[in-house]
Amino acid sequence: MKYKHLFGPVPSRRLGLSLGIDPITYKTCTFDCVYCECGATTKLTDTRKEYISVADIISELDSFLSAKPTLDYITFSGSGEPTLNSGIGKIISFLKIKYPQYKIAVLTNSSLFSDAEVRKELLQADVIMPSLDAVSKDIFRKINRPAAAIKIKNILQGLIDFRIEFSGKIWLEIFITPGINDTDEEIEKFYTVLTKIKPDLIQLNSLDRPGTENWVIPADENTLEKFLKKFEDLPVVTISNYQKREKIGSYNLKIEDAILATISRRPCTAEDLSEILDIHIAELNKYLDTLHENGHIEAVKKPRGIFFKSKV
Repeated sequence: MKYKHLFGPVPSRRLGLSLGIDPITYKTCTFDCVYCECGATTKLTDTRKEYISVADIISELDSFLSAKPTLDYITFSGSGEPTLNSGIGKIISFLKIKYPQYKIAVLTNSSLFSDAEVRKELLQADVIMPSLDAVSKDIFRKINRPAAAIKIKNILQGLIDFRIEFSGKIWLEIFITPGINDTDEEIEKFYTVLTKIKPDLIQLNSLDRPGTENWVIPADENTLEKFLKKFEDLPVVTISNYQKREKIGSYNLKIEDAILATISRRPCTAEDLSEILDIHIAELNKYLDTLHENGHIEAVKKPRGIFFKSKV
């Protein structure tokens, strides 16, 4: 059966073997982040509604999970902000009632945590993976480029409130944007806020391959060390510490080969490859990350988007 709203299971560095749920229409988000590897947000909004039918998602989950597959997590992610779907709480409740053997993770940009209803809907999850890329208002707007009504002070308070309400794990990610959020002043502000949010884990991330804006570059070792030193009494790791995707049992070399075979004939965008190979773009991006990291492909920014070319 071909699933429209599920993808994978995919090899996830942080979650192992993960079945993805994409509850949002493509590139619909509360942010338009400068580093996003999915490209520019085409529908910038903070309006919650049932973008994808909850009944359709539950039907697909029932079909897939009835075979009792081996999974480390079922993960809400995709190419937009999953908490925008007003039915996310219903889907989590369905999974917890009918398939309690599976752990649930939610990847979120934290933008809607000021909404008590959103926080309530996520309480049954096992792991919440919120991102926090800035503490200062100006830096927040420069990196995340949010919908107009979203304020960083409300996000910070929402994360603090959620820590009090939530009994599961919080793995908070900071995406380092060199020259923007890596000043001593901003790192000090991060530290102060993190001591209030009290995440179980802090994950430092940086650019793997080109994002939406050309000027975003990877963080160097000195920058990472600056964060690590300041956060030394906090539970902090870098994303590079995680298991390589190709070492995870679910990693499919046939997908790698299909990507390389396709772009060896002509460069393609991620959207092109998703359509040609009939692979959900969120799953495809995992393989593109690995191929780029291993030096097998290169990414070139052109007017229509980021194109991938083979180097092997």
